[in-house]
Amino acid sequence: MAERIKVLIVDDHPLFRTGLRQVIEADGRFELVGEAGDGEVAWKLIQEKKPDVAVLDVNLPGLTGLEIARKLQEKKSRTRVIILTMLKEEELINRALDFGVNGFVLKENAVADILEAIVTAAAGGHYLSPAVSGFLVRRRSRAEALAAHKPGLDDLTKAERRILKLIAENQTSREIAAKLFISPRTVEAHRANICTKLELHGSHRLLQFALENRSSL
Repeated sequence: MAERIKVLIVDDHPLFRTGLRQVIEADGRFELVGEAGDGEVAWKLIQEKKPDVAVLDVNLPGLTGLEIARKLQEKKSRTRVIILTMLKEEELINRALDFGVNGFVLKENAVADILEAIVTAAAGGHYLSPAVSGFLVRRRSRAEALAAHKPGLDDLTKAERRILKLIAENQTSREIAAKLFISPRTVEAHRANICTKLELHGSHRLLQFALENRSSL
């Protein structure tokens, strides 16, 4: 018998969480290793239980689902993340994908979508509720259009692209330096290189470019 997929569910609405638990526990492919109603407890449980998949509401007391996803990405955790939300905002999906989230499920479709989402995420794939799957096509199209407009994007190093995305989150050089464990001077050097490659001139032009194109970077 194949080893069951270990799942943790986190949502601050007990009734919704109960519904998810019943659906997951009724399927022999899964083992529910825990549940929580807030982000701080969820973070502790993830470190303790090491689930294969964590199903997280995007809006949680304490740490949000996206903040937990970012922390897991930074720790290079093997736990896959599925985000639950009632929203259909493209910006939210962008951030989720940038934080390494493997699944994005709308709450209105959760009962129908969650089992397939967990199996897909556990295998290292990506799952989006059908209601938002068209977003990926639009995101790719915008990214291709931006690359054609700014061919210098292809010349950015991995570190420069990471810094550009953090600039797009309106983070300062000092904040970026602290997050990446480098000096502010190194960040400034990267910013200068990015400006040169993208032919951006003026003290605030890089920030303006990053904010305008945040969803396409």
